[in-house]
Parts: sequence; C-alpha cells; structure tokens
Amino acid sequence: MKSILREPLVHFLLLGGLLFLYFEWRGSGGPTSSRIVITPGLVEHLASGFGRTWQRPPTDAELKGVIDDYVKEEIATREAVAMGLDRGDTIIRRRLRQKLEFLVEDAASSAPPTDVELEAWLGRHPQSFRAEPQLAFRQVYVSPVRRGASAGKDAEKLLARLRTRGKDAATNGLGDASMLPAEMARSPLREVSRAFGEDFAQELMKIEPGQWTGPVESPYGLHLVLVQERVAGAPPRLAEIRPMVEREVLAERRKRDLDGLYERLLEKYTVTIEKPKAKPPLAAANGAGGPR
Repeated sequence: MKSILREPLVHFLLLGGLLFLYFEWRGSGGPTSSRIVITPGLVEHLASGFGRTWQRPPTDAELKGVIDDYVKEEIATREAVAMGLDRGDTIIRRRLRQKLEFLVEDAASSAPPTDVELEAWLGRHPQSFRAEPQLAFRQVYVSPVRRGASAGKDAEKLLARLRTRGKDAATNGLGDASMLPAEMARSPLREVSRAFGEDFAQELMKIEPGQWTGPVESPYGLHLVLVQERVAGAPPRLAEIRPMVEREVLAERRKRDLDGLYERLLEKYTVTIEKPKAKPPLAAANGAGGPR
C-alpha cells in the first residue's frame, strides 16, 4: 500500500483532486467559471486573515468589505486570465509553477520514509555521512634548513634511538625546535592536514600504530612519527543520522515525483521548437563589395 502511494500517477491523480477541492472551496468551478460562491469556510478564512492582521475580529461592515474585496480580486483574476494577461509574465508563470510543484512536493512528503528506504539510500551514497578518519600521534622534527645535507642521516640516527627507548620515549631535547605540535591527541584527518600538510596526513594513515617510524616528509621538513591511534572512517549507524538521511530521501522522492509528473503531463502536449533563421553574413547582406 505504501509503495502505491509513492507512485507518480497516484500523486498526479491526487493533485487533480486537490485542485478540484480547491476550486470548490473557493466557491467556483474553476478559473473559467462565471459562478462565484462565497462559502462559509471561505468567510471564516477571510475573517481569520483579518484577525491575524489587526489582532481582533472584524465588524460586520469590515467583514463585508473584506468579502467585497475578495470578489473584486476573483473577478479581476478570472478576467485577466481570460484575456491572456498571465501569458508572457515571467513572475506570474514562475509563481503558478511553484504552486503546482508545491502540491506535488507536499504529497511526496506526506508519508515519512521507512527504515528500508533510509538504509537503501545510505547504501547508494556510502560516502555522504561517513565519519572522517582520525589520528593520534607524536612526532620529532628534523629541519633540513638547519642540518643541510646531513638531515637524512641525522633523522635515521634519531629514529634508532627512539625505537630503542620504545613508544614511551621522552622526546624533550630531541630533534629541532619548531612551532609544530610535538603531539596531537586523536583528531580528524583534516586537522592533521591543516597542521602538517595533506601528504603527511595521508602517509600517517598507512603507518601501523605503536612503533616509531620515519622519516615522514612534510612541507616543513622531516618527522619521526609514532602513531598512537588510527581510526578509519566508517559510515555511522542510521540511528545517529536519521534526520539528515530522512531529509535527503524526501528531497530525492520529491524530485522523482516531480520528474514523473512532468513526463506524464508532457504526453498531453506537442512541443515544436522552431529555430531562428540563420542571419546572412554581413558581407552578403551589404553586397559583395561592401558599403560604397
């Protein structure tokens, strides 16, 4: 039953029914009808609008004035449409299209997405809400600017000392001073990239935690690194991101239903695109010899 309600044809029929009820509620048989009936429901609607504006109910005279104004507006609208004044007006055309699409979108959003729909959407978009990888590490910096050609060999010697001391080795006094943090607690990969560069961060994602490794290059120089923790990115559970996924599923559903509506409506029309005639070349237009 729920799958039937999501079919574009059902929405199209529902749209037709809504338009019929709308015109009946407004007291007319449609925009080309000559009958204007002010129903009790419409009177209440107009009175309610007056109350929202003026913060009080209208008097009998004021209500009559509101109704009279509505009748004038209805007459003017119908006559303008009959005269074709709505044609060629970009603002009016855009507004009418919006109203038509709003009806379809409301119908598409009337039934909340099921867990099956949400899980299927996540399966089709695995990267959309994937948690970012995270890293925790320590580093000892070796400056090629200060050490010159010996920077690589010095880094290898420091690495051997660090491995001998183990993962709890004190790093005070080792390497060269810099403004870079000697240790980063578990942080998203983008923060590591911001501090040390994208290539450095990606290289750390390949290193097994628990052992000093290096040297790893960054835009600043060489680093001896101990990766303490590495958390790969993973899709979160549906319960953690349900509102966001629901929003995406409903947006996808509205687009699908609108596309289906236009495809079905297009079958009623024959569209002919007449291309403008090609303009003759300037020289041919002015004669072979050009202007005299």
